[in-house]
Amino acid sequence: MARSHHRKKHKEHLRQFKHSHDTTAVSPAAKSRAAVVFGILGALVGIAVGYFATHGDLVWVAAGLITGGVIGYAIGRQVDNAK
Repeated sequence: MARSHHRKKHKEHLRQFKHSHDTTAVSPAAKSRAAVVFGILGALVGIAVGYFATHGDLVWVAAGLITGGVIGYAIGRQVDNAK
C-alpha cells in the first residue's frame, strides 16, 4: 500500500523540476546562430553564381560573395526573429 507521507516530497520535487526546465526566452547564443549559418550559405551561393555567370572574373565573384552573404544574413535574422 502506498505511503501518503512520501507523496508530499515527491510533489515538491516535481514542482521544482518543472520550474527548472521552463525556458520561454531564447538564449542570445542561439539567436545569432541562424543568421551566421544563412550568411555563410548565402556567401557560398553568391560565389558560385558569380563564378559561373562571369566565367571566373574575380571582381564579380567578390561582388557575389558580399551580396550573397548580406542577403543570407538578412534571411537568417528574419528566421531568428520568427522563433
